Amino acid sequence: MSFAVGHSPVEAVAQLFALLAARKTDYVLVGGIALLYYVEGRNTQDLDLVLAAQDLDKLPEIEIIERDVYFARGEFEGVRIDFLLTDNPLFRRVQAAYATRVQFLGQEVRLGTVEGLLLLKMYALPSLYRQGDFGRVSLYENDIAALVYQYEPDMGSLLDIVGEYVGEGDRASLRDIVAEIESRVRQFKKGREG
Repeated sequence: MSFAVGHSPVEAVAQLFALLAARKTDYVLVGGIALLYYVEGRNTQDLDLVLAAQDLDKLPEIEIIERDVYFARGEFEGVRIDFLLTDNPLFRRVQAAYATRVQFLGQEVRLGTVEGLLLLKMYALPSLYRQGDFGRVSLYENDIAALVYQYEPDMGSLLDIVGEYVGEGDRASLRDIVAEIESRVRQFKKGREG
C-alpha cells in the first residue's frame, strides 16, 4: 500500500476523521480496524465506514474508485476506504442503533458496537459463500468467533435481526454457521478451563 508523501498512514487516518468531523458527517467506523478496538490480532490495511451516500458526496477530498447502490470504495491520502452506504436498510440500522463514541487517534470517533460488527459480518457471509471467497469467509467467521468468545453476545437476537434483511435460505445457512461457531467457542473455552 502506498501513502502520500509526507503522510504516515496514522496521520492520514487522523486527517480523515478530522475531515469527517469538520463536515459533520454521520459515520460509523466498522470492519477490521473497528474490530481491533474489541479484540487483538486482527490485521487490516483499510478503513470501513458506514455513511449516507449524500455525505459521501460532501467529501470531494476522497477519490471514489468504485460505487454502486450499497457500497463504494475510495482513497484518501493513500488510505483505502470501503463505504457501506445507508441506502441499505441494515447498514442504516447499524448506523442508527449500533454505534458508540470512543477515543481514536486523539479524537472522538463513532465506532460500531460488538453487536453492530456482528450484524455486518453475518449479513456478508451468505454472499461471500456464494462468491466462493473462502479467504474472506474464513476471516469473517474468525472475527465472529473472536467477538463471541470475548463478549458472549445474544446471537439468537442478532440472527433474528439479520434475518429481517436476508432471504429464507440465507437465514437457515446463517443459523447453521453461527451454531457451529458457538460450538467451537464452547469447546475452546472448555479446553482452556480443563
